[in-house]
Amino acid sequence: MNRGNEAQALLDGAELLCSAEQVDAAVDRLAGEITGALRDSYPLLLSVMGGAVVFTGNLLPRLAFPLDFDYLHVTRYGDDTQGGALRWISEPRTPVAGRTVLVLDDILDEGITLAAIRRHIIEAGAQRCLTAVFSDKRIGRAKPVQADFVGLELPDRYVFGYGMDVRGAWRNLPAIYALKE
Repeated sequence: MNRGNEAQALLDGAELLCSAEQVDAAVDRLAGEITGALRDSYPLLLSVMGGAVVFTGNLLPRLAFPLDFDYLHVTRYGDDTQGGALRWISEPRTPVAGRTVLVLDDILDEGITLAAIRRHIIEAGAQRCLTAVFSDKRIGRAKPVQADFVGLELPDRYVFGYGMDVRGAWRNLPAIYALKE
């Protein structure tokens, strides 16, 4: 079976968790919360590649205040379904020292990656570092970091769509799906 057929089979067997309309409503709500908190601070927004690209692309036009934008790339997953060692692929080009920084990510799963990013940003001299995640997975145990802004809470299942992939595919879906248990 080729990769396209494998990806289609995964989607065909998946369960829809959140419709595109629910996703859109969550992003609207987050935009309002973030605007209320950061509109007067001229923040630096950092998108975590590649998962946060869809969330970031939909969120940014809804933020009606001045900001700087950059990205970073840190991963524990690659094409795997379970996290491994943390790998820094790309640091932000924009200096964070003295800035209010908002890190945007697709999902807060175990929290290891986001905690490391937050620690790195603070150590680089940010005045403060806030985090916004499109989704927070309810894993049933404590995480080393809690997001300041959360779009949707999701069950402890392997989820994909809206920037989150399954074996490298389906980041482009407008809704959230879960693999069948």
